[in-house]
Amino acid sequence: MSTNSVVNRLQRAKAGVGVGGSGSASPRKKGRFSARTWTLIAFALPSLILLLLINLYPVIYAGIQSVRNGDLIDAGNFVGFANYAKILSDPAFWAAAQFTVIFTVTGVFGSWLIGLALALLLRTRIPGGGVFKVLLLLPWVVPVVVSATSWNWLVATPQSPLPMLAQALGLGNVLFLANPVLAQVTVCVFKVWISFPFMMMMMSSALASVDVNVYEAAKVDGASSWQSFSHITMPLIARTTYVSWILMTIFCVNDFPTIFLLTGGGPVNSTTSLVVLAYRTVFQNFQTGPGVAIAFVMTLVLVVISVALYRQIRKVNIE
Repeated sequence: MSTNSVVNRLQRAKAGVGVGGSGSASPRKKGRFSARTWTLIAFALPSLILLLLINLYPVIYAGIQSVRNGDLIDAGNFVGFANYAKILSDPAFWAAAQFTVIFTVTGVFGSWLIGLALALLLRTRIPGGGVFKVLLLLPWVVPVVVSATSWNWLVATPQSPLPMLAQALGLGNVLFLANPVLAQVTVCVFKVWISFPFMMMMMSSALASVDVNVYEAAKVDGASSWQSFSHITMPLIARTTYVSWILMTIFCVNDFPTIFLLTGGGPVNSTTSLVVLAYRTVFQNFQTGPGVAIAFVMTLVLVVISVALYRQIRKVNIE
């Protein structure tokens, strides 16, 4: 076959003409929805409408409320961004934001460190490993109402076990939920305690996907345990780590029952987070506009943090 013939066939193929054909390519007909496509749309449309009603409508309505001066009954008048200016100039908002940052950072990294340590421990062969795993999941499985009630019994009154133990050790009358600093510490520790099982499961699944042959090769090359952990384990589980950080950040910022059931935001508002402040503003002070504005500011911050961590996920190279 000559070179010219081959080139001619390639050009005809690019033009859409078959190798054995002799005419010009027939133009494609503009695609129209077939009966099958319309059927699929008809089946999907109710679900799409339901999702819009459940998710989009409340967000739009909340956005409207955040720019009005109404209450739970009356929408009120349009005030623009006055509600946002009001909360951003309120010292109570910044105090709640400060505690929210402390609560979130402690909850995310405290639970992650404990969860990662336990996940590494569970990879080794220990007696009663199965029972141990089930017991470690209990803080996460037990309803938060039960957990908060148990912790109140432990620390709430001078007759509780931990204050009595502190007094027996000569530390005086330690009131964990009456002192602002101790109340913040107690709430943060409680959050770590109920959250580390989730982190442990996330890290366990990530560690299970790591090929053990990589560790054997590193050991042959003379790598120490710390070098294997820092240069092999951490890079290989980085994506799961970032995902767990994103999820736990959302859980901590939006965590209302943990704080409200344990301290109610006290004492003297020391453990009032943004979500608790938003609840008080809307349902106790009946100021819907400022309360919803607080929620929208929280949402914006969460979106920024999530996008930043997601960009880190995309940068991870596990080759």
